[in-house]
Amino acid sequence: MKQRILTGVVGGGLILIPVFLGGIWYSLLIFLLAIIGLYEYLRMAGLKPYGFAGLLSYLLMISTLWPYLFYSQQLIIDFSNTLMPVLLLLLFYSVFRKNRFHIEHVALTILGALYIGFGFHYMAAVRGLENGLWLTLLTLIGIWSTDSGAFFVGRAFGRRKLLPSISPNKTVEGSLGGLITALVAVVGLNLLVGKLPFFQALAIALVTGIAAQMGDLVESAMKRHFGVKDSGRIIPGHGGVLDRFDSLLIVFPTLHLLGLF
Repeated sequence: MKQRILTGVVGGGLILIPVFLGGIWYSLLIFLLAIIGLYEYLRMAGLKPYGFAGLLSYLLMISTLWPYLFYSQQLIIDFSNTLMPVLLLLLFYSVFRKNRFHIEHVALTILGALYIGFGFHYMAAVRGLENGLWLTLLTLIGIWSTDSGAFFVGRAFGRRKLLPSISPNKTVEGSLGGLITALVAVVGLNLLVGKLPFFQALAIALVTGIAAQMGDLVESAMKRHFGVKDSGRIIPGHGGVLDRFDSLLIVFPTLHLLGLF
C-alpha cells in the first residue's frame, strides 16, 4: 500500500513536468509511453515485439501519433496511410509462416497498434489546443481522482462485486465512489480557477469518471484473457505502463469524440 501511494505521487509529479512544459518534452513523454505500452501489449499477447509483425505494429502505431508530435513539423514524412499496407503485409506474413502466425495474431497486432496509438494520439492532440494545458490537467485530475476514489471507497465500503469475471476486486460502491470523487475534484477545481463553463467541466468530470473505469476494465479483460497479472514491472507497485495509463487510453478519445474538448 505505501509503495503504491508513494510511487503514484512521485510518478504523477514527474508526469506533470512535461505536461506543463509542453512542446518537445510533452511529445517525448507521449512517444516513450506509447513505445513501452505497445511493447507490453505485444508481450502479453504472445507476439514478438521485435519480430516482423511487431515492427509493423510499431509502424502503424507511430503513424497515428506522428501528426501531433511537436518534432514532426520539422520532418517531411507522411505515415497517414499505413493501415492498408500493414494489414496486407500481415496477411501475407501469416501465409508464409504457415499458420504459426495466424489470422488471430494479425488481428491482435493491429488492435494493439490502434488501441495504444489512438489513445496517446488524442492525449497529444488535446495539449495543442488553445486551452490545452488546462484541459489536459483537468482530465488527468479526473482520472487520478476516479482511480483513488474507487480504490479507497471500495476498500472501506465495498460489498457488491461490479464485474467479478473480469476484475474480482472492483465493487459497485468503489465505482460510485470513484465517480463522485471525480465530480467533486474536477468541478471544484474548475470553480476555483474558473477556466471552463460549469456545464462543460461537469460533463468532462462525468464522462471521465465513467470512461476511466471502463479503461481499467478493458485492460483487466485483456490481462485475464492473456493470463497475466500485470502488463509489466516498470512501475513499482503499479505494474507496467498499460496498468497505469489504461484509463487515459479510453478517456481522451471518448472526450474528443463527444466534443467536450
